[in-house]
Amino acid sequence: MPALIEDTYAEAFRGLYSRILVTARNRKWLDHAVNCATGYASSTIGCGCEAGVDVYVNEKNTPDRRPGALLQFWTPCWDKNAVKVLEGELMGRIGQCILTAPTTRVFNATTSRKKLAVGRKLGFYGDGFQKEEKRYGREMIVIPTMSGSFLVEKELGYTEGVMGGNLWFMASSRDSALDAVEKAVEAISDVGGVVTPFPGGVCASGSKTGSKYSFLKASTHERYCSTLKGEIKESNVPVGVESITEVVINGVSEGKVRQAMLVGIKASLGVNGLVKISAGNYGGRLGRYKIHLRD
Repeated sequence: MPALIEDTYAEAFRGLYSRILVTARNRKWLDHAVNCATGYASSTIGCGCEAGVDVYVNEKNTPDRRPGALLQFWTPCWDKNAVKVLEGELMGRIGQCILTAPTTRVFNATTSRKKLAVGRKLGFYGDGFQKEEKRYGREMIVIPTMSGSFLVEKELGYTEGVMGGNLWFMASSRDSALDAVEKAVEAISDVGGVVTPFPGGVCASGSKTGSKYSFLKASTHERYCSTLKGEIKESNVPVGVESITEVVINGVSEGKVRQAMLVGIKASLGVNGLVKISAGNYGGRLGRYKIHLRD
């Protein structure tokens, strides 16, 4: 019997993102840089930003004809300092995680008139020996380092997109819940323009806003914790469900987030033990986008 698709919606909200292209000598060093730069960036509840790999780019399609990866970095628009926060995250993650990785280069990959002078500011690491040069048809900052020159585009663009698209997979076992979300994440990875920022694209710890503790702004979603369904009266865990997994999606447009959710649903439907597909929302209080699953 196929899983039930619940008549509900994922509530998404506006965010700012910057998309950059990182290239390296080979996939080995590209992956090292990518993994470091997108680390500790799963949720802005506790992380400075959300980040992930958009898509890997063939060397034939990069400015310097080397293997590349498009990365997205996100911060929510409700933060009045969103632009400043995003710039700071780019400075730190490029400066500490990509500049330090052998053979890497960074190019702007965001189509927008809004720019951040990240490359120019990173250039000060060159201690006066940095140069501004036209390379690969772009204005690049060339920073001398012990292993050679590090190149970063002078300005990186940023613009507005959609954060917080999501799917919940409710299953009869932890293995089935994980199988369903893994298939969804694999399918979503083929959709350009979106990222799934949690580890492996999977969130195992869906949360609610607020807490009984005043110092926490978010806490475990106890009504959806299968281990508590026999202990609390308000449990929303369906009968027969023993585990729930989630995928969170940020995308350059609402259309891209919708597309990602669609392919994720389709990819998971045949998983044995999957009982229901649902989504998280806050009754319309958090964001302007309501992405209904049955649409």
